Amino acid sequence: MPQTTAPWGTLPGVFSWSVYGDGRRIAPGQVVGPQQRLSWPRTIGIGMQHVVAMFGATFLVPLITGLPPATTLFFSGIGTFLFLLITRGRVPSYLGSSFAFIAPIAAANAQGGMAVALGGVVVAGVLLALVGLLVNWVGHGWIDRVMPPIVTGTIVMLIGFNLAPAAWNNVQVAPVTAVVTIVAVILTTVLFRGILGRLSILVGVLVGYACALVRGEVKLDPVREASWIGLPHFQAPQFSIAVLGLFVPVVLVLIAENIGHLKSVAAMTGENLDPMTGRALFADGLATTLAGCGGGSGTTTYAENIGVMAATRVYSTAAYLVAAITAFLLSLSPKFGALIATIPGGVLGGAGTVLYGMIGILGARIWVQNRVDFADPVNLTTAAIALIAGIANFTWAWGALTFEGIAIGSFGALAIYHAMRAIARWRGTHDEPVSPASLPADEPV
Repeated sequence: MPQTTAPWGTLPGVFSWSVYGDGRRIAPGQVVGPQQRLSWPRTIGIGMQHVVAMFGATFLVPLITGLPPATTLFFSGIGTFLFLLITRGRVPSYLGSSFAFIAPIAAANAQGGMAVALGGVVVAGVLLALVGLLVNWVGHGWIDRVMPPIVTGTIVMLIGFNLAPAAWNNVQVAPVTAVVTIVAVILTTVLFRGILGRLSILVGVLVGYACALVRGEVKLDPVREASWIGLPHFQAPQFSIAVLGLFVPVVLVLIAENIGHLKSVAAMTGENLDPMTGRALFADGLATTLAGCGGGSGTTTYAENIGVMAATRVYSTAAYLVAAITAFLLSLSPKFGALIATIPGGVLGGAGTVLYGMIGILGARIWVQNRVDFADPVNLTTAAIALIAGIANFTWAWGALTFEGIAIGSFGALAIYHAMRAIARWRGTHDEPVSPASLPADEPV
């Protein structure tokens, strides 16, 4: 497989795949690569699995933020198609709703309405696309220098934990249903192997929904009134400088998510996907921009679908093309969108409790995987201050601009780390050990 990329405008061969083996069986220890496929019936079945895998998480974002689920699904399908096109069919990925947008959209909606929140989504998408163009021009090494693991892990963690109050607010709506949802997620995770175990969030939502139906918490009148076929609801964005501080930090998370996705897929397939970094960032930025222009949520590469690939050993982008088409077709059924919109607050609270916590812990996983040294006071101080600012939702108003916890924590992590590292090197203090007061009681000084 050549490791260089053709000019962006060259499209022949993007959607063409060689058939793996006999198209039916995968040899032990082997995988179906991105530019290979099984037989079309099997490829379509796996593509459907990818749609199921993204359901639980993708729909939670519009349900929590108040965006139309069908519209989000519409732009999710289009965004995935564009991603495959721009990455020339080499990067298997589904673009689903990014949880990094939940808090900014909610805050912007409270300040100026949903149109203003959509304007923020557009700005984030444009910035990410510009970063993609820059990376395609000069390479992605500078990202690692600007955003080392201590910074990226901290930002991901504070975004997840900043959403804790939103989860609690939904749990209070129907505590019993929320607890049932959480228990269902936990049990599904440990009781089942393979793809079903990886879909624990979706199973939890379905069980919680059934509980809500029994308890009379679901109103199905909108589903009965909705038509079977029709376009989703579109809404144009409005732009306000006041909300920019809410959305710019999201770009940092999307960069980390996209690069992490590429590295994960490269590790599992044995392919070098580093040359595709700029294209992947640009594609996600373009998809997010389009979603914001029409009333959908911002997108990101989806870890849920990595689980499907790991379970099936099929990394074919043909399956993702099937998933994109399936999502697009489902979005054209208002009845389906109305059904998704009936998921009650208790279910959202239970699922959100799990998901928001997982986002936070993913930040810790970045630290662990990259062996971040917290005996280094620069790392320790960076994470400590940024996390408290993000979790407590520190807020600062400056003229028309309002900066809340995610923005203050994210920019704080960047500024504190680089400022402390520069001063420590200048003063020669960067090798000093952490102070005894911050060490565990049984650890010697």
